[in-house]
Amino acid sequence: MLSDSLVYVAGHRGLVGSAVWGALQARGVDTVGWSSAELDLRDRDATFDALASARPQIMVMAAALVGGIMANATHPVDFLN
Repeated sequence: MLSDSLVYVAGHRGLVGSAVWGALQARGVDTVGWSSAELDLRDRDATFDALASARPQIMVMAAALVGGIMANATHPVDFLN
């Protein structure tokens, strides 16, 4: 199943996403991902355009807003929005 699929990993440069990306790559699975500088997932039209162009069969959502211990302690509600 995976060997014939293109898998889009959102957040492929983060902690979870990079682990998923690496596991898929190690198994020879074709993957696609864009950095947040390349694609802002909050931009609906740009996201739809990118997905329509790449046409992945499987999507993994590992994208998240992270800030580290100090940011989490200082602005806890910001990470829940």
